Amino acid sequence: MATEDVASLARRTAHSRTLRHLASLGFTGYGLLHLLVAWLAVELAWGPRPDGGATTDSAGALAVLRRSPAGPVLLWVLAVGLGGLALWQAVEVVRHHRRLPEPGPERRKALLQVVKTVGTALLYGFLAVSAARAAVSGGRGRATERATVRGVLGWPGGQELVVAVGVVVVGIGIYLVRKGLRSDFVDEIDLESVSSPLRALTRRCSQVGFVLKGVALVLVGGVVAWAAATFDPARATGLDGAMQTLAAEPYGQWMLTAIAAGLASFCVYCLARARHPVG
Repeated sequence: MATEDVASLARRTAHSRTLRHLASLGFTGYGLLHLLVAWLAVELAWGPRPDGGATTDSAGALAVLRRSPAGPVLLWVLAVGLGGLALWQAVEVVRHHRRLPEPGPERRKALLQVVKTVGTALLYGFLAVSAARAAVSGGRGRATERATVRGVLGWPGGQELVVAVGVVVVGIGIYLVRKGLRSDFVDEIDLESVSSPLRALTRRCSQVGFVLKGVALVLVGGVVAWAAATFDPARATGLDGAMQTLAAEPYGQWMLTAIAAGLASFCVYCLARARHPVG
């Protein structure tokens, strides 16, 4: 297919009402996952957990959904919405970055944007697959995560790979903190039709959400990298491992509560973007 034909197809797909509705559904579901993880973090901090095998992360949130009435149906709806969101992000790459600028600062900026958009599309795609898997088989638990990490650490160069992943996650967390502090997300939401007080509240909640979610990712990356460096698969289990480590600290309850508040605040951004997208 010719390059111009690909660009035309990308434009038509990006403006598809169906895809936009799916993307809005996906943002709503993405916000719901953050809200459920926030609830699991509060449970971990302040009360006994009903299921010791559940994880304080997206897998645990999907497990909560599965146990709810009409759980499999909700999971399939979530999978479709997140799949649409992943497709929308992939289309944006083709639509806006089909041709890169000449070598220089603009080219580096465009390449960075491509990496971020592709990474976001992969994240949404992974969550969509995870939701579908949870609907069919119930998803994964902490024991599965540890076995996976132990397997990767056993690869040639696996230890260095997991450390590198941890460092990348730390970098993403720092980026989210910076994005929240600088309010770099405001051009992603069209709040012109919203009253000034509600607009200000949405912006403040989104700022808190980005900053504290970024802090959580910095913690995750640090725990994963350190656990890999010391060859401790029991602790290198992503967000759940970081939350478990934090819960054991003297002020862990309050720190987990703060992170939970940030994740719940990030849900406001997701819902605002679902309801008031730009473009």
